[in-house]
Amino acid sequence: MTSQDTHDTRIDIPALLVRLPLFQELSAEQIAHLAAHTRAKRLPKGEMLFQRGDIAHGFYFIVFGQVKLAFPSSSGNEKVVEILGPRQSFGEAAVFAQRPYPVFAQALADSLLLFVPRDAIFELLETDNSFARNMLAGLAMRLHSLIMDVESYSLRSSAQRVIGYLLQHCPNEHCEGSIEIILPTSKQVIASRLNLTPETLSRILHDLTEARLIEMQGKHIKIGDLKRLREYEF
Repeated sequence: MTSQDTHDTRIDIPALLVRLPLFQELSAEQIAHLAAHTRAKRLPKGEMLFQRGDIAHGFYFIVFGQVKLAFPSSSGNEKVVEILGPRQSFGEAAVFAQRPYPVFAQALADSLLLFVPRDAIFELLETDNSFARNMLAGLAMRLHSLIMDVESYSLRSSAQRVIGYLLQHCPNEHCEGSIEIILPTSKQVIASRLNLTPETLSRILHDLTEARLIEMQGKHIKIGDLKRLREYEF
């Protein structure tokens, strides 16, 4: 890891920890225990946090910024597994399995992370059943998300994947009207996340523009009619 631990007194680690979904049910004493061992890490855009095969000494929460999890492909490129943002965590499974990280992690934007070391987590797991249940629930949600990804790649067309990705930016699945979004990262990264080539992603976005379902200007996309986009079929 190239970033240094941050001991900035302006970072209120207990206040940040208690806002995280995984830790919201913990007592003040448990939060204090974790906070005493947790360190903040600032990660500049483009910097690697860890490499595939590194030993997992703990896991991470994103306070702000964006992190890409990926692994090299046989073709020499990379396959993006997840693009994570604020209030999301990663690295838990490797910690519990006591195995190396199966992917590499790289900042897509200037980020602030919290690093929670393995030993502090294991101490709480041994003494608090509710914490163990929360951890299992979090891992189950991650597994469910990965299964949904496999289903999407197997059963949905390329265009359906792109439309689904755009619709994920809606406040809820039933929202209607119009919405403006900003693509959070490069088209190349988004294409890898959707298991598409960059050329295919660009073609689909062009087709959606031609169909007047979206308007694009750089990374800015305006969806004029969410209901129409949701019902559109290629």
